Amino acid sequence: MSTAGGCRYRQAIPPGRRGGRLDADTNSGVRRGFLPRGPRRYEPLRQPTAQQVMVDTISAGPTTMLLLGTLTNAALLLMARPDLRRNVERVYVSGGSVRAPGNLFTAYNANPFAEFNVFGDPFAAYQVLHSGVPVTLVPLDATNTIPVTEEFFAEFGRWWQNTPEARYCFQSLDKGYYLWDSFAAGVAFSAMRNGEANGGNEFAELEYMNITVITSNEPYGVRDGSNPFFDDRATPKFGLKDGGAHSGHVQTGIRDSFCLVPGSNSGRCQDGYTKEVSGSEGVQVRVATSATPNTDNSSALDREFFKSFLEVLNLPKQAGRFNISTQFPYYREILYKPEFIDESRGRPVIFDMDMSPGDFVSLIYLLKAPREVIDLKGVLVNGNGWANIASIDIVYDILHMMGRDDIPVGLGNTTALGTPTLGCTNAYAVPLGSGGFIDSDTLYGLARSLPRSPRRYTPESSDDPEHRQPLAFEVWQSVKKQLGPGDKITLLTGGPLTNLANISLSDRDARSVIERVYVVGGLITGGGHEKGNVFTVPSNIYAEFNMFLDPLAAKTVIESNLNITLIPLTAQTKAASFGAILEALEQTQQTPESMFVHRIFSLLNELQSKQKLYHHVDIFLGEVLGAVYMVQGSELKSSVKLKPISVIANATKSTDGQIVISKQSTKLVNVLSDFNAEIYYNRLANSLANKKQSAVIGSFEEQMAIWSRPPNNSGPGHTKFL
Repeated sequence: MSTAGGCRYRQAIPPGRRGGRLDADTNSGVRRGFLPRGPRRYEPLRQPTAQQVMVDTISAGPTTMLLLGTLTNAALLLMARPDLRRNVERVYVSGGSVRAPGNLFTAYNANPFAEFNVFGDPFAAYQVLHSGVPVTLVPLDATNTIPVTEEFFAEFGRWWQNTPEARYCFQSLDKGYYLWDSFAAGVAFSAMRNGEANGGNEFAELEYMNITVITSNEPYGVRDGSNPFFDDRATPKFGLKDGGAHSGHVQTGIRDSFCLVPGSNSGRCQDGYTKEVSGSEGVQVRVATSATPNTDNSSALDREFFKSFLEVLNLPKQAGRFNISTQFPYYREILYKPEFIDESRGRPVIFDMDMSPGDFVSLIYLLKAPREVIDLKGVLVNGNGWANIASIDIVYDILHMMGRDDIPVGLGNTTALGTPTLGCTNAYAVPLGSGGFIDSDTLYGLARSLPRSPRRYTPESSDDPEHRQPLAFEVWQSVKKQLGPGDKITLLTGGPLTNLANISLSDRDARSVIERVYVVGGLITGGGHEKGNVFTVPSNIYAEFNMFLDPLAAKTVIESNLNITLIPLTAQTKAASFGAILEALEQTQQTPESMFVHRIFSLLNELQSKQKLYHHVDIFLGEVLGAVYMVQGSELKSSVKLKPISVIANATKSTDGQIVISKQSTKLVNVLSDFNAEIYYNRLANSLANKKQSAVIGSFEEQMAIWSRPPNNSGPGHTKFL
């Protein structure tokens, strides 16, 4: 029913800043600031799968495969369609470490042998290398010999930026990095151009080696609960041999006690090690051992590949057409900020979101709320909920659309409170594919229809410190400093409570300036048949996702002395009718934002009706109740009950995140128990349809039209050119 699961190997990759997935997903902010916008985009259920593309391509005739990441896709293909192997002429793999040390800098104490690409799926790498298809491996042995030197960086920047792609590559480079994948592509290109049979390669020294990929650790055949191919199975998966090379201990994480050697900084696990062996346990693989020196001794470039790399990037033939600034004749970056002249401002509000679809609708609603009622001062984003932290760029786009580029966005934590920064504690419950991260990170394919904000994630290492991405705690401190005499902050949380827990633990004065916290989440059973919504963890019947994803943070916040109003799952379910909200929206006048919300809910409704992988998406609809109740609760004919509650946070999968009524608890929490759903849907629809505080720029299509005509310098006074 989902693609949720653990992160046994993936946890070795840092999820956040400083060279982690956040920087990779955004290309350290370069991608959004440089690349043009094309017409194609991801669409749920319409996006071709990797398997479909590979089958179609390889079925058409002889094909060369170039693999620059984990080898999962290729392994699945070769295992499922062995008949297609005859059409695969050769596989070039960027990854592995044969005679060089591994590069798992986050897990070296447990595994000093593996390289990231192979470690990401060792069994897949084994299947590819042992498939019978000819393989050329470009491991760390070779890529370590081609670092980005000062001389190369200077030469690139001074003379070699004649095409858009060359400029993009230069901006993406960082001194001290290595051209791993680019070099592997060059080795493959040279071999294909000159002929693999001739043995010569312009860019690398190569030799044949007998190697295999280690997928488990000795002793073999001992079942200790670590090996998913054998443990708890009557028959090993994939027909594997009990007692064979795949049947040993499988590394469970970066701090696996089996792998650690007391008193040593070097571990003993070898999962993902491309090991040189003798005999039939290995296969003949052509291996790159080093990059060839530049034959031109007078050149500032010390590697032959460097010269070719720069020349090819700058070739006018097949060059890129444009970047974002040259794609449109009158492209300009504008910040839209309102001018609050003689305008009364309501209570200060901070919205803490995990960037689920419901949270984005809540954000739009809050931006539409009358400013004399609430004054949205800041947005905090949470990186251990329903979206990867790089989705922060969508938040910037929403704010830009609504003319609120003045509102700061704070980057929160990527892991749950009290857990290692590397890992996926409880976050494994969120599906990775359909109905999960891939859809949240693209707002189900609709994010590209939003106008493109000049603001975007920018790492702290950027040359532009003025626009560096602020952290959640920094935004909190900034909002706190702006408070007037007697003012207090109201918070609305739409995801796990990680950010608020960290704020309350880091700022002793935080509680004194917080008026109330509206918490969307939790389930309080009333003796009926209520059940939680953590559908990917069937053993946990009574938890709700926001509580489950960070139980300790939930316990820290809810059992504190903060004034809390809980919007539980039972109330959210009453606000989760697609038919009702779509009907209400269709009966009102249209604004760009109401049409966008209608598109989101219509799409979710359609997906839920078509595919079981989307059976759960109505939970996002119920999340919006928190925002509406915070602003218009007095109009919803609601009832609230005081209940003594506590949160279970005991690191037990089957009970984590559950809320219980506890007579021993001294903490009373306001719990929304009922409201008029018809009034709720109408209030939400009418707010979104209100022409006041409507979108300044309604879509990317409208933005393209603006960029296609000369600027109107007599435009609204609240615009500012960057």
